[in-house]
Amino acid sequence: MFFGFMKTLTPKALRNGDTIGLISPSSHCAYPDKIEQAVLYLEKNGYHVKPSQHLNSIDPNPLIADMQKLHDLHEMFADPSIKAIICLRGGAGATRLLKKIDYTLIAANPKIVVGYSDITALSLAFFSQTGLISFSGPMLATELYEPTPYTEEHFWGMLTSPAYALSLHNYPDHPVTCIRAGSAEGKLIGGNLSVLSSIIGTPYLPRFNDALLFIEEINEPAYRIDRMLSHLDNAGLLAPCNGILLGQFSNVSKVTQEETLRLEHIFTHYSQHAHIDGPVMRGLSCGHIKNLMTIPTGARFRMKISSNGEFLFGASEPVITW
Repeated sequence: MFFGFMKTLTPKALRNGDTIGLISPSSHCAYPDKIEQAVLYLEKNGYHVKPSQHLNSIDPNPLIADMQKLHDLHEMFADPSIKAIICLRGGAGATRLLKKIDYTLIAANPKIVVGYSDITALSLAFFSQTGLISFSGPMLATELYEPTPYTEEHFWGMLTSPAYALSLHNYPDHPVTCIRAGSAEGKLIGGNLSVLSSIIGTPYLPRFNDALLFIEEINEPAYRIDRMLSHLDNAGLLAPCNGILLGQFSNVSKVTQEETLRLEHIFTHYSQHAHIDGPVMRGLSCGHIKNLMTIPTGARFRMKISSNGEFLFGASEPVITW
């Protein structure tokens, strides 16, 4: 097992006619028709699709389930015909795999991996152990069976064009809020807040020095978000961040004015704990939302947020190559 890496591994861009592998390292999908729709969507866009052997398998025994998930993950990385790997959905289960993944195999066969939510655990582990850039983006059973135009544009642009990541644009209906104005550069580290919090103290969390932290969450009330951010702060992970990008914190069960105000105060409070000159924004189009930006975890990016809400966000180095 690696416990660090020498350089960033940049996967190769997708080309028309390439084969995309499908895996389900987290939860299964109760609606198989969504998987069929997503496969048709990928095929209509000019790609071959190869489902893994145990795609959407359900086994209540974690030992058996994990063996199946690891088999599929390793098979997709070992198969030279597979140029990209897309996850089925989030949910739970990916963190159980981290100790058993063959990171040497992954480092020797860098390729595109796409997923978010529970897949955050894999993205962070891949980067911390091998340096592989992966992509926080749409999945088969959550977006790709019927993607919105915004989600489509960012997904295909990011995975097929090395120049696309140079300038990314937020979804117009996601208002950007400036919490602290400024500009910064660093490697993008983050994803789902609760999953990220769960791997603090393990070797699978990348270093946060020289990082731009991006986080999102779903169905978590303000007091739990406060608790998770305090965990990051107490672990010394906020202070080294060059900047913070707060995504969508969606579907809270009780969206009251009091809860909304409390969340605003929480974000302001913890923003002050990052780098003293580091910019902080809220409203990035990432999270459990229909209009989803594809974000390259581990890539080096620049951000700038002005007091009037003007927001610039883009890569300073290639995130994919030919």
